[in-house]
Amino acid sequence: MDGTDGHIHVDSRLLLDNAAVRGMLATTFGLVGDAPSAVTTGCGLRVPYAMTSRRPESVTCLPCREHAVREYLRAAESLERLGSSPGATLDHEQVRQVAAHHRDLAQRFSDGRP
Repeated sequence: MDGTDGHIHVDSRLLLDNAAVRGMLATTFGLVGDAPSAVTTGCGLRVPYAMTSRRPESVTCLPCREHAVREYLRAAESLERLGSSPGATLDHEQVRQVAAHHRDLAQRFSDGRP
């Protein structure tokens, strides 16, 4: 983390750790979690959080883009599999919409390679 890498990366935990999750926890429990100062990226580097983005159009690191594609496609498949399980709380249309959103993000990460 010496600051010589000029690329914009993606957090390796892009589906697990984000501002929306921190906001939900703050609303639910009254606790406010700070954004991390540094994160491990999809390409394995540890960089300042400010050098990451969740927007496909902003990420310039090719290995991070590939990581994001794999993660979003994996999430879409898992959602569809779990959404069709007995006892699922989302109806089929909701599951389809969320999975389609994840596939769209995967496509945007694979299309806009710098």
